[in-house]
Amino acid sequence: MAKAEIISIGDEILIGQITNTNAQWMAQQLNLVGISVSYLITVGDNREDILKSLSDAQNRSDIILITGGLGPTSDDITKPVLCEFFKTDLVFKEDLFEDVKKMFASRNIPMPASNRGQAEVPKNCIPIRNQNGTAPGMWFENSVAAVGRGGKQSSLPPAAANCQLFISLPGVPYEMKAMMEEFVIPQLKNKFSMTAGPASRWEQQFIIHKTVHTQGVGESTLAEKIKAWEDSLSPLNIKLAYLPSPGQVKLRLSAKGNNKIILTGSIDERIAELRKIIPGSIFAVEEYGKEPETLEKTIGEILRSKKKTLAVAESCTGGYIGHLITSIAGSSDYFNGGIIAYANDLKVNILKVDENTIKVNGSVSKEVAEQMAIGVRQRLKADFGLATTGIAGPSGGSYEKPVGTVWIAVSSEGKVVSERFLFGTHRERNIRRAGLTALNMLRTMLETNP
Repeated sequence: MAKAEIISIGDEILIGQITNTNAQWMAQQLNLVGISVSYLITVGDNREDILKSLSDAQNRSDIILITGGLGPTSDDITKPVLCEFFKTDLVFKEDLFEDVKKMFASRNIPMPASNRGQAEVPKNCIPIRNQNGTAPGMWFENSVAAVGRGGKQSSLPPAAANCQLFISLPGVPYEMKAMMEEFVIPQLKNKFSMTAGPASRWEQQFIIHKTVHTQGVGESTLAEKIKAWEDSLSPLNIKLAYLPSPGQVKLRLSAKGNNKIILTGSIDERIAELRKIIPGSIFAVEEYGKEPETLEKTIGEILRSKKKTLAVAESCTGGYIGHLITSIAGSSDYFNGGIIAYANDLKVNILKVDENTIKVNGSVSKEVAEQMAIGVRQRLKADFGLATTGIAGPSGGSYEKPVGTVWIAVSSEGKVVSERFLFGTHRERNIRRAGLTALNMLRTMLETNP
């Protein structure tokens, strides 16, 4: 299986000024065509550091993708460094210059003289045309990659060295993505079809990832529950990764091989086994490269399929649940609205919570949460009502009700379910965990209701 490496160039990444979304997206695209990514490297705009990164990559990877440093300004040094690495010179390409001129003409702005240099590329590369910007990409192949910095020979076997690719692309995301989709990925697929065979690093392979989304059980507890199941994965060459976040744990199953149907079937069988071990905790299974699964998306799909509506009453979550629900396109089909009843008088006057109930039990209580859920459902004429009341923190707790105490209630016609949770002391995480837990309680009621 061909191994890839991604080198991102730019001081702006290293100082945390921007997020390296390019590497994330590129790694996903490579996985989808069966290319395993072994290294993600970030290096600043420094000649020596870039040369070292290229030399290291040459000695361990088959495909090296490089982004950044191709602009017309003095800090963009990728092209001259690549010339030095491959012991070649820049040459002017008239067709690339026409691309640059057309780009400026289409924007109705004069072309600075410095942009002429963007039509210069290393002599021994295949230029990659850029239809969305002025910096062309560069594709280096075969013997070009066989000799590295200082004339040092690659340590890879001759056949692997001859197949080595260095691909340099702009750092502007939409330019890079278009060039990947229109040129790089098709060329890589072509490489597979031309050199396929069991003795070749370019034999067609498949990488299958499926992610199981769980809610309501912590990472360590989940690990204990599924230990025997997890142990059964290794002999099947299936790798498991735990991906915890506040209020949720994802389990990613991964497998590599040359038969996509067998790989997918094996993972699906393991997920079916997992559903029996932790029934009720799994709310979605996400296929790699497709739209991410979320609890709010799952809730929306169930409500729409059942032709039911929802209303929410939020105290400690302060509108966060409403935000999650309305982040899904088309949520107006099933979401009637929400009431943020932070103050007690709003709970009483708008949601019709009994004032005496608050005096006796406090606003953070089972009784108040249930009355809020019933009240918002009736007030907003919904089929289901969802309510939260709690102490998000970091202050406001007591011995009986410490910070992180949250009561959540769900109501439908003739039924109310409520539960107390103790989430912790971090306000933002408490709000996140309370919101997701509330949605999961709603999901459970929806799945058991006709």
